[in-house]
Amino acid sequence: MSFLPVEEQLKVIKRGVEEIIPEDELKTRLEESRKANKPLKVKLGCDPTRPDLHFGHSVILRKLRQFQDLGHQAILIIGDFTGTIGDPSGQNKTRPAMTLEEARANGKSYFEQASLILDREKTQIVHNSDWLGKLGFDDVIKLAGKFTVARMLERDDFSKRYQNNEPISIHEFLYPLAQGQDSVHLESDIELGGTDQTFNLMVGRQLQRENGQKQQICITLPLLVGTDGSKKMSKSYDNYISLDEEPNDMYGKVLSIPDDLIFTYYNLLTDVDTDALPELKKRAEQDPRNSKHELAETLVRIYHGEEKAKESREHFEKTVINKEIPDDIPEFEIEKGDARILDIIKDIGFVPSKGEGKRLISQGGVTVDGNKVTDINESLSFNNGDSYTIKVGKRKFGKLITKL
Repeated sequence: MSFLPVEEQLKVIKRGVEEIIPEDELKTRLEESRKANKPLKVKLGCDPTRPDLHFGHSVILRKLRQFQDLGHQAILIIGDFTGTIGDPSGQNKTRPAMTLEEARANGKSYFEQASLILDREKTQIVHNSDWLGKLGFDDVIKLAGKFTVARMLERDDFSKRYQNNEPISIHEFLYPLAQGQDSVHLESDIELGGTDQTFNLMVGRQLQRENGQKQQICITLPLLVGTDGSKKMSKSYDNYISLDEEPNDMYGKVLSIPDDLIFTYYNLLTDVDTDALPELKKRAEQDPRNSKHELAETLVRIYHGEEKAKESREHFEKTVINKEIPDDIPEFEIEKGDARILDIIKDIGFVPSKGEGKRLISQGGVTVDGNKVTDINESLSFNNGDSYTIKVGKRKFGKLITKL
């Protein structure tokens, strides 16, 4: 295949990145690739700790997809072996390790969701247990001998824990070495990672150098701030938007982000032309309300298509702005007798747990026939064809009917 001119490739690659280490080597490698008509190997290791992906994960996956579109080879490493060590990056305590079976199962789910972004036919999937699992104890000792404890303690999370007299297990030092060994095995040209992975990526460069290979270029991307506007997007913080979020929920959650994140989300999460970004930034500052609606519609379109994007906007305008009840709300049959509203919303799947249900009720986020529920023990009676319209949060509606 023919590759775009290097400057055009760099324009795509540099969009939204935090750091390229070193940038001049990237340009040289791209020039060599174009001259030899040979794609570069671009490596991304996935942490299979959590199998469910959100927009935060999409930042780096989208960068890998951009490399695919530029004609380069995307290599997705399922870290099933490194997952059994437990990545200590950004942790203030030892992260629990998984079994190999758990890591493999999560890795499979990861790829299925990542395929919403990546070209799955052009993505090379590898498991690092295939080579790391074959290392003998003498191999591990030799690998450990390539790095000093002082060098390891330069890493921010290790340094803080050491200074605070918090425990650091020896096996945690092996994680960046194992990740670096992935780069040696694959002879990667480029490795992608979040800003919390910079140290690990640089270990790969050092190990490649010591093995007589060309050193990979390290490209880091920012950690996406979640819908709360303060912490990185994470399920732990409940400030995330899943890649497989229902269209209406995705639309509504995007609208909940602070105004100062509109441009960041456009830049990192959409395919909007790079040349159009300055104007979008100006518009977001001057007219955040409409800009946010356009952003929400754009993101729903990416993951669900044009029709669902339009429907989501119409749904929001109808149910939130005009406070109408949708025409096509689902029906749920409830057994005869009395039932606590808290139990109902958990049983029909409108909340993931009763704890979340209690929180919503206490905040006035649950209504029945337009009346707010104020008591977590409030019940409804289902006899003789009783029915109720329930609303949970801003976007979940349901009709509760008596089971015959």
